[in-house]
Amino acid sequence: MQFYAPISTEVNETVNFLGIDLDLTGCVLRPRAETELLARAVIEKITQYQCAPLCIDMCCGAGNIAIALARHHQNARIWACDLTDDAVATSRHNVRRHDLIQRIAVLQGDLFGPLADAELVGAVDLIVANPPYISTSRLLEGDRAELLENEPREAFDGGPYGVSLHMRIIKEAPAFLRSGGWLGFEFGLGQDRQIAALLKRAKVFAEPVWHHDEAGDARAVLVQKL
Repeated sequence: MQFYAPISTEVNETVNFLGIDLDLTGCVLRPRAETELLARAVIEKITQYQCAPLCIDMCCGAGNIAIALARHHQNARIWACDLTDDAVATSRHNVRRHDLIQRIAVLQGDLFGPLADAELVGAVDLIVANPPYISTSRLLEGDRAELLENEPREAFDGGPYGVSLHMRIIKEAPAFLRSGGWLGFEFGLGQDRQIAALLKRAKVFAEPVWHHDEAGDARAVLVQKL
């Protein structure tokens, strides 16, 4: 496992995620309450492991899910990945803040690209992702344009239908998961039918386990590789 020291960063704000204080630096996605639903679901999975689970946190943002996983399983080893400079710098800062640099590696690149040399193929117990899920038109010209005032477009823009990265994750994740490993991710309101169709088409997962918010809407899913 290869680790990287964080670069010097200026803290803009400190937020709380599942009881964990996190610093925000640069232009990075602000962790939201709805993501705690996904985090709780994957924490429940890894706490069932007696050994040291191998985990990937894709689209890690501020490092909130990766750090939550590490805090809830003292032997978990986690690779966190994101595309932007600010997200990677913020994640590394928070990993160092919580003294987790020996268990969380933060890598930069496009989805699973940075993991090509990590010898994780067929070995990962859990992959979790919080990919962007707002359609480009809504983000640039519609009702969600205000999100770009203080946060990066990369954190929200999910392509023409809002599920472009979900499609890639569902396609690419199985190569890294061991048989019986879990994939969990967040998606937008009303996207559960699209997600269900994509998972079924992949033909490598068991029946999905949906997680609902307080309003009863499906907002996260976990699926087990066959």
